[in-house]
Amino acid sequence: MSLFSSNNPALKEEAFMQAAVPQAVEGPVMTLNGTIAKSALLLGIVLAFAVFSWDLFSVMGVPLPFLVSIPLVGVGLAFLIVFKKHWAAYIAPIYCALQGLFLGGVSGILEMKFPGIANQAMLLTFTVFGGMLLLYSTGVIRATERFKSIIITATFGIFCYYMISFVLQFFGVEMALIHSTGTAGIIFSVLVVIIAAMNLILDFDTIEQGVTYGAPKNMEWYAAFGLAVTLIWLYIEILRLLSKLNSRN
Repeated sequence: MSLFSSNNPALKEEAFMQAAVPQAVEGPVMTLNGTIAKSALLLGIVLAFAVFSWDLFSVMGVPLPFLVSIPLVGVGLAFLIVFKKHWAAYIAPIYCALQGLFLGGVSGILEMKFPGIANQAMLLTFTVFGGMLLLYSTGVIRATERFKSIIITATFGIFCYYMISFVLQFFGVEMALIHSTGTAGIIFSVLVVIIAAMNLILDFDTIEQGVTYGAPKNMEWYAAFGLAVTLIWLYIEILRLLSKLNSRN
């Protein structure tokens, strides 16, 4: 069973859009600095647990069933946060810790096969993040309603494709494209990376709208969680793409 059988694309349709609805809020409201601080904290948790997982699994070996189960738990936690947004402050750190364990284990496995691939994937992930932030902040790409609709639909389609693939693997059925190192498989991975990158635009828009309209303070955790989910997904897809390219060499 592949380590990449199940991923967790950012699931933020209706719930993220609620941050953009003007409302009278009693008490503290969402701020940009607060959201940035919480995003940094969540990403720090991911990094810390990824390093721990890398070191642990490099010594003890990787328990494959344990690694495969983490994304499934992550999907469950993501859906829980979508429906219980005010729980994000408590669930998001747990989600990030688990995903850090997963990323550390998977990165360690691929690093042994393709030395340097983890650093390349991390560098590309933050390069894409910086590029998308620049494009958004300069107005080159805007989160119009049509743009949101296209990206959300594509993201949900990819999510469903991954989940169907994961289930079918239990019956010995391998769906095309996800694991293929052929031209079609690489094109598929490139498209998924692009969709994941476009989700960053939705995250930036969520944060901007939430701050502009004075969303409740707990939306800082929710927006930070969404950004963390997207960056984790983007890293995994870039790692997958690089592994495919390296396998062809």
